[in-house]
Amino acid sequence: MSMTIRTINEIFGAEISGLDLTQPVGESTRTELNTLFSKHAVLVFRDQPLTPPQFMQAAEIFGTLMDQQIKKFVLPDYPLVGCNSTKDLPRKNGKLQVRGENYHTDHSNDIAPPKATSLLAVEIPSYGGDTQFVDVRRAYDDLPEAQKIALKQLRSKHVHESSRSPRSFAKLSPEDMAKIPHTAQPLVIKHPVSGRPALYLNTGRMEGIEGMAADEGFALIDELYQHATQSKYEYRHPWRVGDMVIWDNRSVMHQANADYDPEEYRYLYRVMLQGDKLQPYA
Repeated sequence: MSMTIRTINEIFGAEISGLDLTQPVGESTRTELNTLFSKHAVLVFRDQPLTPPQFMQAAEIFGTLMDQQIKKFVLPDYPLVGCNSTKDLPRKNGKLQVRGENYHTDHSNDIAPPKATSLLAVEIPSYGGDTQFVDVRRAYDDLPEAQKIALKQLRSKHVHESSRSPRSFAKLSPEDMAKIPHTAQPLVIKHPVSGRPALYLNTGRMEGIEGMAADEGFALIDELYQHATQSKYEYRHPWRVGDMVIWDNRSVMHQANADYDPEEYRYLYRVMLQGDKLQPYA
């Protein structure tokens, strides 16, 4: 297989063509893909009509699959594969309430959050429903030097749902809620492969900043969020059936969009890869 790489923009992201992910890849291709993933943070594979087992096999190029946190949104025969379906979404005033609106990184309250998330487009509406990504490595790089130094000392508690979350999370039973971890995470993390620093933000889960008054901490979180989500740091992915997209949760934030006809069907498979405990950038 001859692989072709097209960079998406000057900051991050690459589209890979010339691979048939219905088949296993060789060790040299696996190594090259992981190098590209560490560098570009978002990889796009077009025209990949994968079955769930093939999707799992393709994602395992980049690591070990992990359990889905919310079990009611998984495939019965393949519990490691989640599903994002229009049919599972509530509506408010005629508008779909999608899971994942507002930029975030997945399961940031875990002790070892997932290193990567991947989606495979099975059915896509005629317009809308894009996924947006922002590069939080570059966002950190562009901060004033004095602020970079100050931020490296800070941590934030990540919970299931922040008291000031801009989006709603799935409602859990008391039993399930008791299983959800609460973890203090560094505000600036170090990528375990590239060594690059990155902001680590998730306004839906961050419960202030340790050592700061609540209002002061949330104001800093909002300031960093507004900085990191500027359009100059963004790649917006327009989905096509057969797209497999995988992204590095330690390098980018992402968000979903509900700007499509709620009567049209949108259905994607989803897997996550096991990560390690986050390391502060010191």
